[in-house]
Order: sequence, then C-alpha cells, then structure tokens
Amino acid sequence: MTAQNPSSAAPSFPSATILGYPRIGRRRELKKAVEAYWAGASTAAELQAAAEQIQAATLARLTGLGLTERSSVPGTFSLYDQVLDTAVALGAVPARFGALHDADGTLGVDAYFTLARGNAEQQPLEMTKWFDSNYHYLVPEIGPETSFSLSSERVVEDFAFAKAQGTLTRPYLVGPVTFLLLSKASDEAPADFAPLSRLDDVLPVYAELLEKLAAAGAEWVQLDEPALVADLDTPALEVSDAVERAYAALTAPAARPQILLSAPYGGLGAQSAAVAATGVEAVALDLFKGALPSDAELAGFAGKTLVAGVVDGHNIWRNDLAASAAKLDALRAAGAEHGFAVAVSTSTSTIHVPHDVEEETQLDAGLRSWLAFADQKVREVATLAAYLADPASAQAALDEATRVIASRAQAPGVRRPEVRERTGALTAADFSRSDYAVRAAAQDAVLNLPPLPTTTIGSFPQTADVRGARARLNRGAIDAAEYERLMKDEIKRVVDLQEELGFDVLVHGEPERNDMVQYFAENLDGFDVTVHGWVQSYGSRCTRPSILWGDVSRAAGPSILWGDASTGAPITVPWAAYAQSLTEKPLKGMLTGPVTILAWSFVRDDQPLAETANQVALALRDEITDLEDAGIKIIQVDEPALRELLPLRRADQAAYLDWSVKSFRLATAGARDATQVHTHLCYSEFGVIIDAIDGLDADVTSIEAARSRMEVVNDLEAHGFGRGVGPGVYDIHSPRVPSQAEVEELLETAVKHVPARQLWVNPDCGLKTRGYAETEASLRNLVEAAKVARAALAKV
Repeated sequence: MTAQNPSSAAPSFPSATILGYPRIGRRRELKKAVEAYWAGASTAAELQAAAEQIQAATLARLTGLGLTERSSVPGTFSLYDQVLDTAVALGAVPARFGALHDADGTLGVDAYFTLARGNAEQQPLEMTKWFDSNYHYLVPEIGPETSFSLSSERVVEDFAFAKAQGTLTRPYLVGPVTFLLLSKASDEAPADFAPLSRLDDVLPVYAELLEKLAAAGAEWVQLDEPALVADLDTPALEVSDAVERAYAALTAPAARPQILLSAPYGGLGAQSAAVAATGVEAVALDLFKGALPSDAELAGFAGKTLVAGVVDGHNIWRNDLAASAAKLDALRAAGAEHGFAVAVSTSTSTIHVPHDVEEETQLDAGLRSWLAFADQKVREVATLAAYLADPASAQAALDEATRVIASRAQAPGVRRPEVRERTGALTAADFSRSDYAVRAAAQDAVLNLPPLPTTTIGSFPQTADVRGARARLNRGAIDAAEYERLMKDEIKRVVDLQEELGFDVLVHGEPERNDMVQYFAENLDGFDVTVHGWVQSYGSRCTRPSILWGDVSRAAGPSILWGDASTGAPITVPWAAYAQSLTEKPLKGMLTGPVTILAWSFVRDDQPLAETANQVALALRDEITDLEDAGIKIIQVDEPALRELLPLRRADQAAYLDWSVKSFRLATAGARDATQVHTHLCYSEFGVIIDAIDGLDADVTSIEAARSRMEVVNDLEAHGFGRGVGPGVYDIHSPRVPSQAEVEELLETAVKHVPARQLWVNPDCGLKTRGYAETEASLRNLVEAAKVARAALAKV
C-alpha cells in the first residue's frame, strides 16, 4: 500500500512511517556498550557489534509493528548524536582539535567521541537543547577556515547493514540549512561571521553522500529541517533563499534517492512556500503542534507526497484518532483537488518517548490505557494509514480511542477540588518577595560569606554502592532504616569532603535521589513513574521522565518531625536537616523548580501548562516553608529547563515566559527575607531569555558557562544583571579535569564583565554522573582558583 494519491505519477512514498525511533535499546544496551568502550573494557569491533544488534532488533520490531513497506523504517540510529553524525560526515572539525582525521581522510570512532567528550587539552563541542525538547545536541563550530569533505560513510554502512537484514530503510541526515543554522561561529571566525554563509561549500558533500546512498540501493532519504519551524536570528527571507539554493542543488542530480524533507516541532509558517517550491518528492509536516496549512498553501505541494504528522512523537498520551482522521480527511480532499499524495507519520521522531507502554505492568491499568509510547505510536500511525485506505476498517479503533480519552477525563485524581480552590485563590501578593536590597542585607547578616563564595550545584557522584543500596531497597533486600543509614553515611562523606576542600556553601549531595524530577514525582500526588521508560537526554545519558497525569500536591499525610497534614508530608527536609547538623557552614536545601518538573515529565495535555505549573509551585512553596523551619538558610530551586520550553515562534514566547516566571516566583515568594533563594540553569542559549532570568528574582543564579567559555557574561553585562550570579567554571558533562589555570582564566573573564561582589564560583551543573576521583580533582582546582581570584581582588 502506498500513499493515497489521485495521480499515478506521484512519488511512491510509504503510506505509514515514523520520523525516528529510540536508539538506546529497550534496556539501554547502547549506553552500556558505549560506556564500556570509553572505559577500555571493550574494543571498537565489540562496540560495532553491539550497535548492529540494537539496529537489528529495531528493524525486527518496527516491521513487526506494521512498517513493512519499502523505506517506511527510518535509519535514525546514532552512537551519540545526530548533529554530531552530520558534522563528522561533513568533516567539520574545529581547528582547536588539531588533526583528528585518519591518514585516509576519515574520522573514526575515537575522533567522533573526542568531539563529543573532549580530551585532556580541549573541551568538547558545546551542548544545547534540541528545539523544545529535553534532548541535547552537540553544536558544530563553523568558520571561514572549516574544511568540508566526506569523512564518514556511517549512514551508508548502516543502510547496507539493514538491507542485508532484509529491510530497505530510509537513511537520515540533519538537513544542510538546519545544520548550519544550528552551528556556532568558530573561535577563528570574524565577529560578523554566519555559518549559513558556508552553505554552498557543504552542499557538494551532501550530494556526494546522497550519490553513495543511491548506489547502495536507497530509494528515499530523510533530510531533517526543524530549523524551518522556528524563529531564529537569521532573517526569514535569508532562510528561504538558503532552502531554495540547498534543495535546487540536492535535487538536481539524477543519481540520488528521492528526498523526504521533514519539518518537525511546529508549523512551517513563512517557510511553507519555499519548501513547497523545492524539487523534493515528499514533505513531512508536524500537524500536531503545527496547524493544518491553508488551501492556498496546500496547492503549492502539487506533485509531492505530504506526510501528515498527526501522531504526537513528543509526548506519551494516546492519540485522539477521530481528530487525526478529520485532519487526514481534509488533507485527502485537498490532495484530490491539488494533486498531492497523503501519507501518515508521527509529528517528530519518537526518540523523545520510551519504547513500549506494555512493559509498564506496575502502572494502573486505567492510566496505562491512556498512554502511547513509541511502539503504540507506530500502531496508531498504521491505524490511521488504514483509515486513509478504507475508513470503515479503522472505525472500531477510532471508537475505542474516543472511549478511553473520555474515561480519562472522569478518572479520580485527574481533577481535585481542593487543589483547584487553592490555585484559584491566588493573588498578586503571592508572587512577590521584598525588594532585593532588603533581602540582601538580611542574608549578609546571617550568612557572612567571603567574596566569590564557592559552592556546587547540588548532586555529588552516585557511586555503585549508592545505586546498589537503592536497588536493594526496591527489591526488599534491605529495609528503610538500613537504607537511611547508608544514605546518611554517604551524606557525611560528601559534607566532610566539601569541608576538607574548603567550600563556603555546602550541599548534601543528593544520594537518596534517583533523578532530580523523579524523586519529587514519587512524593507528589498526581504523578506516576515508570520502570523501563528510559529516553535519551544526550550521548549515553538516559532519563526516565515521570508521568504527570492529575492534579498535584505533596503526598497526603503528616510527617512525625516536620510539616502539617493539611499541606502533605515534607519531601527533602529530613535529609537536609541531617546534613546541616554535620557542619557550621550554610548548607543548601535542594528543590527542582516547577517548570523543570513539567519539562522533564510527560505532562498532562488536558489543561493549560500554567495551571499545572502553579499546582507544582504551591507544593514546592510548602516544602520551602518546612525547610526554613528546619533551619536551612539557603534554598536552591533549580530551573535548568526554563529555556527549553520556550516556544519556537516569537509570537508565543511572551505568554510562556509570563506563566513560567510566575510559577517560579509563586514557589519562592513565601521565603523569608533572610533565606537566600538560589536557582540554576544549564545548557541553553540564555541571551534570549535574560529578562526572564532576571524576572525570576532569585537572590543567586548559577548558569552553565564553561563549555561556551563564558559567553553568558556578555549577556549579563549588557543586561545589567544586579543580583548574585555564578557562571559555571567546570564542565561536568565531560570527564576531563579542568586545570586550576583554566578555572582562573574563566574567573578573570567573569570579573571583567560582572561586578565581583555579585559573583559566585561553581561548576556548570550537578556532579551525579561523574566519578569521585575526577570530581575531587576538579573541585580542588575550583576552590584554589577562587582563592587566587580573591587575593587578586584584595589588591585592587
């Protein structure tokens, strides 16, 4: 069965497909294989064998779920990151890495991982968020000096492997316009350089790769162009011109596969006409986040296949098949009039969701029926493709989806009157603290910190012993009392280490926390958690997003030592209070902010995000009060995902920033003047939201800065940021240990742009994923560098 089209001359695109599939393996096999290779415990051949095993399992699974047509299975596997894959294929290596190419001009697996993880001398490529998701990509560095040549044929090799397994896949690359728009200027580039200016230089390499794919037997290739759905700094007309030039060049050769241009994460908007005018044979539109194009826009796609992304690839809720069918009916009618075909797909890659909800047998059966993970989404796509071919054949499935969605709305816990009454009673006063000058004076009197105070972001390395203790508790091998003893031993170790290193503000290290969001989800009503629901965050880093399905409050019931039954039991207080009892220095209470809890969960889609955020914020507000009552003088409310949820279209951003900032302020505005409120943000471009960061009104804000080599201080200076700020000086997402001299240099840069009285010294992020040896060495260099910087300030 092929795409529905009234014209016999239409491109032969499969009727059902997805834009991508999770690549980590159902039990995180890729993570284990890659980390074993990094540790020297396996060879490159063994890593390749593990990668092929994962790919073979994916091929078998997807064909078994119904993607049996030629080119319906996307070839989206990656050892680390799809943007890195494309950069390596193009040979785009920053000059600072020196000669990474092998003698034959290729970039092997060790060069690949060097770009991702750095080495003793060089930091890795910068990392930032992939559009409005919690996936992180590696940012290519492009300048006038960058040399492009075909340096890796891994995409061809993966296609050949799948073909040998009996499946003709659809190879995947990040498209040339998106690749360059997401790149940053290299260190060698002039101030006004734009990577998009190198478009004509990368196109021959893309064309060469397409030729090789055609020679290998590929009939279709997927070029991913999500930058076309976002408002970027590059003017829209310049982007349209780049689309025209790029695809004129790539569609001109006869010896090439047919091209699917995919545009996930939103609507094409102003770029619709430019995409329609290209010579590509198919275009995938996100019709879940993006609106159905107008009739005039649809007319421009004559002769192509429109691949309708009506199944959400970004969240886990069961598809409203009847609503999707209505969209497909409208497209089919327009296609009959204008001469384009219609196929069905997910709106984005399903890399953002777990593999299979059927494995979550511990979930309530009703909740499980509301959900669709990657495998269920494939079935939904197949059902809707069947609907296009014969509406009557899919009617029973449509009716069942409608029934389940209706049952969800009426389920206990989805709407709780007492929670809604509390959010409904909020007033403007609930969102504001005293003036900063008043708070700063009160905090200085209590804390008495030195210039350039040192601290860490929160978590310390989670050792095998810590993870093992949690696993033994979960399977009943130890009781809660023994688990508490083991965690307190680890907390004492962390506190003692910070005392020995000379930190000014300590943390308890969070050994009791499995994840910074899941830990809170397990202690809040309205959430559930998975067992096997892993998704890739970056590289080998995987998370299990929680499921936020109902109204939120702290879990019911009083605590013996802390809190009040009316606002639920405290979550973090006993651990923080114990840690504070071990030291005379101030210790931070650690909370995850409301926006980040939403962003890093699969959040309910049946009400505005602002309402859900305020419910979470009120639960955190109660927690802050209990921490203060327990003697905690500094409380950090992390919001690393603030930038992540920023809408891709500027017209939608003001409303988002309004409710997201207010939810943070609602969580923290009840704090006393003498309580110093910190927040933390990481791995995003912060300049575009600097006003919102200021609007959070935190007393101290720590921000990722090491990997970008302190770029953020320019934004802080230009904005006139007036409260405490800690631009990170230690990149924790790489195993390398920054030298003391390197940290000193970063601090010198920071002091040039931000008044020293405002500066804090801290790593970029939490230390959970690092080992103790590298962590201790790095933190020792951080503290010693801070001492040198203080001494220099004292001489001024």
